[in-house]
Amino acid sequence: MNRLVTVVATVASVLLAALLLTATDTAAELGLPDPLGAREPTGTVVGVTAQELADARAALAVLPVKGRAPRTGYEREHFGDGWVDVDRNGCDTRNDVLSRDLVDVTTDPTTGGCVVLTGRLLDPFSDEELAFERGERSADVQVDHVVALSDAWQKGAQQWSAEQRVAFANDPANLLAVDGDLNQLKGASDAATWLPPHRGFRCRYVLTQATVKAAYGLWVTAAERDAIDRELDRCVVVDDLLEGAR
Repeated sequence: MNRLVTVVATVASVLLAALLLTATDTAAELGLPDPLGAREPTGTVVGVTAQELADARAALAVLPVKGRAPRTGYEREHFGDGWVDVDRNGCDTRNDVLSRDLVDVTTDPTTGGCVVLTGRLLDPFSDEELAFERGERSADVQVDHVVALSDAWQKGAQQWSAEQRVAFANDPANLLAVDGDLNQLKGASDAATWLPPHRGFRCRYVLTQATVKAAYGLWVTAAERDAIDRELDRCVVVDDLLEGAR
C-alpha cells in the first residue's frame, strides 16, 4: 500500500510540474498551450476590433463540440493538387498570400508580376523579421493554413465535395505567410495543442480559427473550444490600444 501511495504521489508531482512548465517562457517558445492562464501577451500586441471579437465569440458559441474523427484516408491531394488560382487573377494562391503579407516585394516580370522573388516578413508566429528569397531558401517562409487541412479533415471536411476542399485550401481568410520552422512545428495541431510562441498574436490566431471553422461548418473538440475561449478573453481591443496611447 505504501509503495502504491508513493507511486501515485510521484506521478502527481510529475504532472503538476508539467502543468507549471506550461506557464513558463520555455513552454511559450515551444508553442505549448497555457492552461493556467499565467502568461501575458508579449512583443507586438495585435489588437482586434470590438466587432471582430464579438463575431469570434458568436462563431465559437455555435461551433459543434465533438471528438476528433480518425485521420484515416487523409491525403493532402484531397484538398487539391497544390496551390491554384481560385480568384482567377492569373496568380496562384501562394504567391497572392506572399504578395499580401510581405513588404518590399519584388516579382518576376516574366510571370506578369505573379511570382514573388524577394521580400521581408514580420512573422506573426515569432514577431521576428524574416527575409524571403525564392530558390533554395524559399521554405524559410511558408504559407500556413491557420485551420490545418488535416485538422479540418478530422472535423468535418471528409464529407465535403472535392470543390469545397479546394476552395478551403486556397481561402486567403485561412492563410498566413509565416516562419517555415514554426509552421512545421505546428503541423496539424489545433488550438488545444499548439499556439504561436508570439503571445501578442494568439488572439488574432484563435479568432481566425473560430470564424473560419464556423464559416465552413467544421467542429471543435471540448479542449479546443476552451483554448480558443481562453485566448479570446485575453484579446486587446483596438480602441483600448488607442486609449492607452493617449
